[in-house]
Amino acid sequence: MLTFKQLRYFVAVQQHGHFGNAAEEVCVSQPALSMQIRDLEKELGLCLIERNARSIRLTPEGEEIAKRANQILREMQDLKAYAEHAASPLSGTIRLGVIPSLAPYILPKLLPALTKQYPALQLDLRETLTATLLSELKHGTLDAVLVALPVEEPDLEEAPIFEDHFLLAVASSREIDERKRMGPDDLHGENLLLLEEGHCLRDQTLSFCGSISQNQSANVGATSIATVLHMVAAGYGVTVLPEICADTEIADDRITLLRFAEPQPSRRIGLIWRKTSPKSEDYMALARCLRNVTN
Repeated sequence: MLTFKQLRYFVAVQQHGHFGNAAEEVCVSQPALSMQIRDLEKELGLCLIERNARSIRLTPEGEEIAKRANQILREMQDLKAYAEHAASPLSGTIRLGVIPSLAPYILPKLLPALTKQYPALQLDLRETLTATLLSELKHGTLDAVLVALPVEEPDLEEAPIFEDHFLLAVASSREIDERKRMGPDDLHGENLLLLEEGHCLRDQTLSFCGSISQNQSANVGATSIATVLHMVAAGYGVTVLPEICADTEIADDRITLLRFAEPQPSRRIGLIWRKTSPKSEDYMALARCLRNVTN
């Protein structure tokens, strides 16, 4: 008999492309997972995976079964979510993903507000890069994600939360006029410090500073804004900083923050979820709570 366990294990293999990693995700041994996959193949009468000593690959039939299995598992999660929502709004568990350039600055405001207003809500948090969050959202591993807009995915719903202006962080000196409004041209000749590739803040910075040549930007291999700011304070260069980070990160008088000229560059932050989710009203309520704590 075909089981949801078999589908869940098979989807894990499809997502990881590796039996060991898939087994770790679903918390079973690799032999147990392999046995369930073989039972699934036997039940369906299809070979789903090409196996060799170094790698695995889904067959064409396996790709189609994986697509359908993902849909079935999402619908099962939506069924459970509907039952939780019917019992009480914003109750049960919401699996929320947040990008790293936002999580440390918005969660300290959000979590106490949710605890007070929605005590029956359990928030499971995931902090990682935008591409990973969106993939996990579409696969049903996450319920909603807080990222920079636009995402422009037809199957996803967007609720704008707030506009986060960018600031320029520079090493302090007597010559700096903090009243001056900066523009991209003012960054010529500066060493622009960036987060490592994959961070949306890096891409947004390069988009705004499009006229900066590649050899004027420096990837410092950092995954946190705090690390980049330590480099700025030490005189290694300048960086672009989201305003929401300023109060938390700037406690060093060796750093001065400068505003950009109008129209000020910014990023739009929004909450995103699947259009098919039965908990859309819950996510709209979560979006309203986010707006309250960021205004």
